[in-house]
Amino acid sequence: MLIRMSTQRFFRHKRKRYCLPKFLQNMTPNRTILLTRNDVRKLLAFKEYFDIVENAFRLHAEGKALKPSLMHVDCKKGEFHIKAGGLELDKEYFGLKVNGGFFQNMERYGMPNIQGVILLCDGETGFPLAIMESTEITVNRTAAAAAVAAKYLARPDSSSVTICGCGTQGRAQLRAMTTVLPIEKAYAFARDGANAQTFAKEMSTALGIGVVPISDLNAVRNETDVYVTCTPSRHPYLHAGSVAPGTFIAAMGADSPEKQELDVELLKGNKVVVDILEQCARVGELHHALDQGMSKEAVHGELGEIITGTKAGRTSEAEITIFDATGTALQDVAVAVTLYERAIRLSAGSAIVLFR
Repeated sequence: MLIRMSTQRFFRHKRKRYCLPKFLQNMTPNRTILLTRNDVRKLLAFKEYFDIVENAFRLHAEGKALKPSLMHVDCKKGEFHIKAGGLELDKEYFGLKVNGGFFQNMERYGMPNIQGVILLCDGETGFPLAIMESTEITVNRTAAAAAVAAKYLARPDSSSVTICGCGTQGRAQLRAMTTVLPIEKAYAFARDGANAQTFAKEMSTALGIGVVPISDLNAVRNETDVYVTCTPSRHPYLHAGSVAPGTFIAAMGADSPEKQELDVELLKGNKVVVDILEQCARVGELHHALDQGMSKEAVHGELGEIITGTKAGRTSEAEITIFDATGTALQDVAVAVTLYERAIRLSAGSAIVLFR
């Protein structure tokens, strides 16, 4: 209480200085950490995302999270996703991510199709603790979410996966699935056959498994244990007839109202698990199913409920399980906190004083 009062008086009487007294500098941050993509890569290994993301969903299910929020803004040549939320860890943290999705960037300008930043704030004072490049985090935390869902919803002996979408996210998704499941063979499906061939060659060498490019999803219906869809498609391309009993589907691409990868009939009558129910009802695969008569009550539960055991995961070998993921700021906040704390401990990144 004394510290809070002293700080308030200091800022009230010393507004022009915008710095803290020495006795408070070790207690209250006065510098914002900047982390580049290379900083993020150096500070956090790919496999570390899995436990961090799983814990974020667990905290949400336990009521230890701020209500996540989502905003979508269309531009003439792309779109912006703005996601916000917070978690109660050792203290309360708030995070805001702004990602631009401009899917002609790489082809036209040699720039990433998706790019943006995450702002991490102290949830008790509002102070901006860190600003970090978001693309590396988004790719890895998205792959980690699919892997966590597979851990609970896929058959444990799943040995084959079909990746729909052969870009950066598809590569991360295949790496993630081989980490949590005994994957021996993969199929690569893309709108551009040349991309599928490049993906197959590269990932086969990187992972030491057979990766085969395909142009027809029906052709691998009985050979696929897991589907991962991670494209910006606005029309469904994975249909009920292409999916065999016992399959797990991680639908990762529909993160705006117009996007859709799954035939609505796939969701009807099968076990559907979502990342955040209200968010999926607005922008996910569920959004389209609700428009065509499915009810929210038909959704089995949120991933956090499966993790905490409140709801059951897979309960039979034959059921088709679907994870509808729109991506949540809770994942971003959990990763950002880990990066921030590690950067402080290792003196990584750059520091700036914003308020001066």
